[in-house]
Amino acid sequence: MYVPPAFREDDPAILHRLMRDTRLSTLVTATAAGPIGTPLPLFFDPAEGEHGTLYGHLARANPHWQAEPIGDAMAIFMGADAYVSPNWYAAKQEHHKVVPTWNYEAIHAYGTVEFFDDPRRLLEAVTRITNLHEGTMSKPWQVSDAPPAFVEAQLRGIVGVRLTVRRLEGKRKLSQNRPAADRAGVARALADSPNPADRRIASLIPLDPT
Repeated sequence: MYVPPAFREDDPAILHRLMRDTRLSTLVTATAAGPIGTPLPLFFDPAEGEHGTLYGHLARANPHWQAEPIGDAMAIFMGADAYVSPNWYAAKQEHHKVVPTWNYEAIHAYGTVEFFDDPRRLLEAVTRITNLHEGTMSKPWQVSDAPPAFVEAQLRGIVGVRLTVRRLEGKRKLSQNRPAADRAGVARALADSPNPADRRIASLIPLDPT
């Protein structure tokens, strides 16, 4: 990922939070037949391994897990994003030398990928990711709510994914390269948008000169 210095994010706490907040990521592997990508909900365990570990699962019928990966796999986490109009820049009124752009947050996690179908490991992975997303519910559903035989049958239809993270790349493009007046104009316009993602980006734009 191309990351200019102004947009680089290296703070592990911020990277880990963004990964946890991303509800759906994309797992990409290079294979002899070309790249393969699968959208997956993944959960991140920062305590496992030097740079953390990602877990998830995909359908057994998905050929992705059967294709031998070449080199590292990559998990893509996209945060909020928003279109930025030149009309929002104060600089437009001065010289009109402005163009549209896009603000966004993105993280690429690289590492060794393993596909597994051990029932015990699968049950643990499914339980952890279920607990993660059910945790905000008023009455959380648990894997143990379903009949054991049914759960066992469902586990036979999936394959687990484990990505041992070796490197994280973080990019937060939030108009940091624009003058303070331009950043303020972008933040105001996005804050007034009916789109929640736009308003999220508005709240992240740094408004101080530094």
